[in-house]
Amino acid sequence: MNSNQLQELFERVQRGDLDVLSALARFENSYQDSSRPSSGHITSTNATAETSDAAIDLDRLQRCGFPEVVFAEGKTIESVVSIFDVLSRNEQNCLATRVTAEQSAALVDRFPNAISSEIARTVRVQVAAQELAGKVSVITAGTSDRPVAEEAAETLRWMNVDVGVIEDVGVAGPHRLAEQRGRFADADAIVVVAGMEGALPSVVGGHVDCPVIAVPTSVGYGANLCGFAALLGMLNSCASNVTVVNIDAGFKGGYVAGLIARRCAAAQSRHDSKDIHTQ
Repeated sequence: MNSNQLQELFERVQRGDLDVLSALARFENSYQDSSRPSSGHITSTNATAETSDAAIDLDRLQRCGFPEVVFAEGKTIESVVSIFDVLSRNEQNCLATRVTAEQSAALVDRFPNAISSEIARTVRVQVAAQELAGKVSVITAGTSDRPVAEEAAETLRWMNVDVGVIEDVGVAGPHRLAEQRGRFADADAIVVVAGMEGALPSVVGGHVDCPVIAVPTSVGYGANLCGFAALLGMLNSCASNVTVVNIDAGFKGGYVAGLIARRCAAAQSRHDSKDIHTQ
């Protein structure tokens, strides 16, 4: 347990989120785990934990605000489980994307509190409790875009951001988006997931005053070119508040939106605190 994790532990005790005995037990378990060579060697800087086939960036939480995320595609079951083991022992929340059914089953077996999404192909484990902060809406053009949208939504839940999913409001039925406007108008950021021609982000962007993160999907017929048509359409959006991530990159869209939303929440909290002190 490094100094930042120890400080967080003390702060949780101070807030009343954790009793003293539980905090002491976590500290002792962390010390015992770090002394076991089979659990992954920790470098002298406490920034990297090395397993048999991975070098885990334990300092990313401090530098970037969130822990390292596991891209599970191509990794062995043992590798994914061992990375989750190291992250959880270091009091860091775990998220794996693009997991197979076998990887998911192994993670759920190892971590009974793991939350697995078959549609999103994600598994997450919440180790450190944190309050919800910020609000993001995830909007899909069609139900075929749902797997990518759910990956974005699961990423936001891992980030402890309040997220709502609005499905099947594509431009072929323009009245459907207008009917749902009350659900996304006050969001700090919006993730719009669309395939085919990728027109929906521009339409959403014209309704709101927040950043819109467009995620093109590979949904569509031949001229969609596996998502390139949607990608190029989104990159050429005339809506000034639209930016674009990679094809089928639900995680990236959700992560960027989550960073924006949590920054907005932190700024609002500082503003509210200042108002209280000046009264």
